[in-house]
Amino acid sequence: MRSAVSALALCLSASVAGAAPADYRFEAPEPHVKAGPEAVVTVKLLHLPDKQPVKDAVIFAPRMEMPMDGMAPMATSLTPVKSDIPGEYRFKADLSMAGGWTLKLSAKVQGEAGTVSGAVPFMAMP
Repeated sequence: MRSAVSALALCLSASVAGAAPADYRFEAPEPHVKAGPEAVVTVKLLHLPDKQPVKDAVIFAPRMEMPMDGMAPMATSLTPVKSDIPGEYRFKADLSMAGGWTLKLSAKVQGEAGTVSGAVPFMAMP
């Protein structure tokens, strides 16, 4: 009986703590931004099984790039900007050139062993 209870407890704890990086996704609430040296891009980190935003994730390695035909992507600087909305992460970027940009970033989510990584497309509009 004791071993059955232990096995059940182990299974329950594994299902609670068993989320994987694939259970999360970065999304753009507004994929169109105004081009310019002070453009602000916003992403949300969602926990897919319950569609809830993930607050207090540690965001690292953000990189904003514009793909260039036949050349290496053009990168621009990013500065984190405070957001009062849980699960929303904002960055100020120099999007001086209109067109398609991609924000690549990673996150550590409290209680999860893996790293969540994503690439979110944006369109900088003149």
